[in-house]
Amino acid sequence: MRISSKTAALLALLAVAGQAGAHGLWTEQRRGNIEVVYGHGAEDDAFKAEKISRAWAFNGAGKSVPVTIERLADHARLKPLSTPASLAVALDNGAWSKTADGEWINQGRSQVPGAVEALHTYKYSLSILQAHAHLPDLKGLRMVIVPLADPLEVGVGKPLPVRVLIDGKPAADVKLIGDYRSAPDTISATTDAKGEAQVTVRNEGLNVIAAEATQPVKGDADIDSRGYFTSLTFIGQGHQH
Repeated sequence: MRISSKTAALLALLAVAGQAGAHGLWTEQRRGNIEVVYGHGAEDDAFKAEKISRAWAFNGAGKSVPVTIERLADHARLKPLSTPASLAVALDNGAWSKTADGEWINQGRSQVPGAVEALHTYKYSLSILQAHAHLPDLKGLRMVIVPLADPLEVGVGKPLPVRVLIDGKPAADVKLIGDYRSAPDTISATTDAKGEAQVTVRNEGLNVIAAEATQPVKGDADIDSRGYFTSLTFIGQGHQH
């Protein structure tokens, strides 16, 4: 099988960046469980479950539902006490430093002599599981894609209005990936001055809309910037009345 130059370049990038920033986060229903997935496109990689820093679950009215994190050997599951209408999860990937020869090490600059770049990455995901779900304040997610219409009722091929927030404020000029699982490098839309954009719903099954952003950091001995990844997931087939 031949590998295209674009694919080869992407594989090289992933090999260099490792887990520093090339991967995203989302949740999927698998074998009756809500599994936390850490990957890039079709890739689904093992990860340290202790990096899941927090999870949230909400009922249809936006009230909190107790949820525990089941930390397995190579990934994590979310275990809500009752069936949630929406849920969210956060992963703290820690500080990463890049050495002069291009290797990424999961430590801050102060612990990696000669580091040429250092960042701390955080990954978030919001999942809408039931139609008409009311979303609460999502301030626990430093970056979040908020649907401005019910994503379960928009329909495949139609535009879903969304707003991207970073630290609770609208984020302009953020590029949105409309189908992170199948086309993780294809930009579908860019947010306007209000942090808003229209993203076409791609799939009848699971949709993973994603975005990334970087914030420079000053006066920190360990990092130069913070990197954020966030996803919005939902099943695209219209709600059947």
